[in-house]
Amino acid sequence: MEYSIRELAELSGVSSRTLRYYDSIGLLKPARVNDVGYRFYGEKEMILLQQIFFYRERGFSLEEIRQILYQKDFDLEKALWEHLQELETRQKETANMIKNVKCTIASMKGEREMSEKERFEGFKQRIVEENEAVYGKEVREKYGDAEMDAANRKLMNMTEADYERFENLKEEVEQILQKAVLAGEDPQGEMGRRVVLLHKEWLGMTWKQYTENAHKGVVQMYVLDERFKAYYDKEVEGCAAFLRDAVLHWVEKM
Repeated sequence: MEYSIRELAELSGVSSRTLRYYDSIGLLKPARVNDVGYRFYGEKEMILLQQIFFYRERGFSLEEIRQILYQKDFDLEKALWEHLQELETRQKETANMIKNVKCTIASMKGEREMSEKERFEGFKQRIVEENEAVYGKEVREKYGDAEMDAANRKLMNMTEADYERFENLKEEVEQILQKAVLAGEDPQGEMGRRVVLLHKEWLGMTWKQYTENAHKGVVQMYVLDERFKAYYDKEVEGCAAFLRDAVLHWVEKM
């Protein structure tokens, strides 16, 4: 079956203008364009558009999506399983947050007491489940189940103050990286040293045992693994590379 650009826009909920933009950047080309310039789309383009929606929902940029969809070994079924896993993880996170909010309301009404641990349980569980879904298999294969399980336990056993410090460290690392890259700073300079200290402390809050070699390995993965790179470069391109270069220079000097 074939759809005009107007029909595809109505079916998908995106504007014709957006579809024309996707065409211009090579993200979604029409199946054909007739003699008067009208675009027409087929089943293949419908599937690709669905994939674009899925990846956008997961936080990928349009350029990242284009690179994924048009790589030679792109596997549609594998991509769908990844989307399903992501959605199921979010479903669990939402259920945990609903439970946490209900407990908080009951506590405020005096119907039950809520411990410090319970109050932040949902937030910590969300982080654990996200890490397991995205990186768990790889970490367990590379470092073993004991390492991953220990990291999860350390996170779940954090006090309110620990958890707040953990989150603040993550935000501070990201902010410094973005400022440093935008300002054209040298990773071997003071901002590089500062971000390495903060990143080291952040890793140490969940790692079973911190080592300089493991730190180097992790930041190398930040650049080589598209999932990590997409996270660190989501706002400013080059943050993952800056962190890697800073760690490789500074970590043994601290």
